[in-house]
Formats: sequence, C-alpha cells, structure tokens
Amino acid sequence: MTTFPEMPLDAWRPTKNTLHLFLQIVGKIRLKTHPPVNHWWHVPFYVSPRGLTTRAIPYEGGSFEIEFDFHDHELKIRMSDGRIEDFALYDGLSVADFYASVFANLTKLAINPDIKAEPYEAPSTTPFAEDHENHSYDKEYVEGFHQILVTVDNILQEFRGRFCGKSTPVHLFWHSFDLALTRFSGRRAPLIEGANMVTREAYSHEVISFGFWFGDDKENSVAAPAFYSYTAPKPVGLENEPLQPEAAFWTPDGGMALLMYDDIRNSPDARQQVLDFLESTYQAGAKLAKWDVENLRASLNK
Repeated sequence: MTTFPEMPLDAWRPTKNTLHLFLQIVGKIRLKTHPPVNHWWHVPFYVSPRGLTTRAIPYEGGSFEIEFDFHDHELKIRMSDGRIEDFALYDGLSVADFYASVFANLTKLAINPDIKAEPYEAPSTTPFAEDHENHSYDKEYVEGFHQILVTVDNILQEFRGRFCGKSTPVHLFWHSFDLALTRFSGRRAPLIEGANMVTREAYSHEVISFGFWFGDDKENSVAAPAFYSYTAPKPVGLENEPLQPEAAFWTPDGGMALLMYDDIRNSPDARQQVLDFLESTYQAGAKLAKWDVENLRASLNK
C-alpha cells in the first residue's frame, strides 16, 4: 500500500524555502562541473535511498558526488579516491553558513567550481553568502519530503518503463523544486519566440512531461502539492480530453493537468490513481499531437 504523509505548504514553508536554496547551491556546482547533456539533463538531482544525490560528477581524472542525507541529516561529499567530507544539517543553519561550509569542504578536496552564487527563480533573491534570513530545517518535514520523493520516484520509474522512446531519467530540478519525467516524440518543436536559453533547450523537441511539485507561492502557480502533466507544444483541444481518476482536472487555460496530492494521498489505491493520471494525460497529449503511440510503447508492456 502506498502511503503519503501530510505535507501542507503553510506548515513547512520556512523549511522548504531554506532547503530549496541549499539545493540550488549544490545544483549550481553540478551545473558548473558536469559535462553538458541535452535538455539540461546534467543539472538535476536524483532520489537516493537516503536523500538526493548529484550522482558521480567527472572531475580532473576522477569523480565526486554530493548527497543530501535526510536520514543522518548531513551533506556528504564523496571522492572516487575514497576521501569524504561532510557536515551536519540542522535547524538554525543559514543559507550563508551552508554555502560557506560547502565550499570549505570542496576546497579540502581540491574542487574549485566558480558558480553564480545567487538564487535562480527561487523564493529569495539574496546572494547565498549574504542570506542569514533563511535558516529553517525541521527534520520531521525533511524526512516527510524524502518519503514522498521516494514514493513518487518509484511510481514515475514504473511509468517510465512503459515507453521505449527517448525519455529523461526521473530527476528533481532545483530551480522549480519538482520531481519530473519527460517523454519525447522524436520530432523537433517550433522555436518558441522570445524564449531564453534555458527554455529553448528544454523545449527544442516535442514533449509530454509529468511530475510532482510541493506547491509554491509564485504567481499563476499552485499553492499546494500536486501531480501534473503538460504537452508541449500544446495541441488544440487538449483540455477537452478525459482524465483519470475522477479528481484530476485541467487548469482553466487547458495547458496543465493536475491531480491534487491531498485528493488521493489517503486512498488505499493512491499509487494506481497516480499511474492512471499519468497514463490518461499521456494518451490525451499523444493522440492530439499525433505521436506514434503503438511504436513508442515498450515491448515488455504490450
């Protein structure tokens, strides 16, 4: 049985905002040091049994990994030569202190990335080294955050296995704080007029994306945890396509399908409801965008 803990945004917002900035600092280190991969696949984190990890990052003939351990509540930096540095994560640790500790430990390991040390599309605009305001770290909510990530990662991994075309890994983007999976039709998409470099690369090809976010306070966003899906470019009439389960719905502009976390988290078949949501949104977008659904279905799932 799938179990989802309660995770109201209002209750853990200070911890979420602080953790988001911690992730951005480490994410920018990965961005700076990992060789570029199409569609920014060299940028995100991956869910691990203990937290979130960069996985191995090639560096000067060896490699290193940075992992947030949400069981021991530590940040761990591991080198391929066996060296390890770590420090504790605790309530009261400010973004500025975290930033200083990360780079002090990297220096011990002779890793010297030069990052743009300020938030990107985050709740704060204060440079990392100057942010003493964000310092909340509620271990109970951090552990709940990880429990949700593990469960959603498992569901998305199963769903990913149904598709034999190009797809992303299941990964967490540190700018938007969402766990995501994207499928590709294999065709190029029209250039998005006026788009920045990040958007141009992310949507250079036709995609249907799926994921989970924890809610945020941005304008036109959803201020509660939710599963989501969208098709890009958006085909005409997408919002008229049926969704599963009954609680799922299209946003007013028809650009996003949503299944609110609190609508299904206590259901005995929550896992199947999420899988039904993902499949129904894929079928809706793929049909109208004229994807070759049958040939893109994994043979083990036929």
